[in-house]
Amino acid sequence: MPHIFLPDLRLNAELTGPAHGAPLVLFHALGTDISIWDDLLPLLPDTLRILRLDLRGHGASDTPPPPYAMGALVRDVERAMDHFGLKDAVVLGLSIGGLIAQGLAVKRLDLVRALILSNTAAKIGRPEHWADRIATVTAGGMAGVTDSTLERWLGRNWRSHSAEPRLRALLAKARPQGWCGCAAAISGTDFYQTTATLRLPTLAIAGANDGSTPPDLVRETADLIPGHRFALMRGTGHMPPVEKPAEYAALIGQFLSDIGHG
Repeated sequence: MPHIFLPDLRLNAELTGPAHGAPLVLFHALGTDISIWDDLLPLLPDTLRILRLDLRGHGASDTPPPPYAMGALVRDVERAMDHFGLKDAVVLGLSIGGLIAQGLAVKRLDLVRALILSNTAAKIGRPEHWADRIATVTAGGMAGVTDSTLERWLGRNWRSHSAEPRLRALLAKARPQGWCGCAAAISGTDFYQTTATLRLPTLAIAGANDGSTPPDLVRETADLIPGHRFALMRGTGHMPPVEKPAEYAALIGQFLSDIGHG
């Protein structure tokens, strides 16, 4: 995997597709890595220039000591896009990735042409809940939050869900310091006022079984952006690129086609 060497951080990034293709940038969820997009990529138009990267503290990127500020996560992806010379991109962020996407669009509108906000919101969870989870992971590692996370992600029947083994393996190899660092960033973020200033094409995607960012929460955030589109995926939880990649790719492909991207 190639790395981007920033002055203070090494980020793992993968850039695929034609050199002059329309750029699509992917930001993953807390406790996962760029592999959540593996099933999606082959289903997207081959004209796209796709950048996916591991957030700080995740995958093969460096793990600075926690906590992290949301501003630092936004700056990381901003520098990564600048490194590759990507502008006017469609940015797809899932969960914490969606928070980062919102922050990036407000800060650097030259980089972001349109947003796909997947299973995310302008504010996710309550600070006291995040504080409890951070304390649990700090004390005993990821095992203390894995089952509860999978239940929120996949819904009532999470134990028998086909995606459960893959997502459990991702959480098992997640680094506690990186997880806690990014969890602290989520805890401290409320983008309601800034996201409400955005005026760009936006597709919001929710999963009917998602307990982390329920559909009403996703819709409430989407409603901040005039002219947005909202898509509800039935029988899907918090991780549609892993759970139902073909249906997810169809929504994304239609949106990209409709805005003439690609």
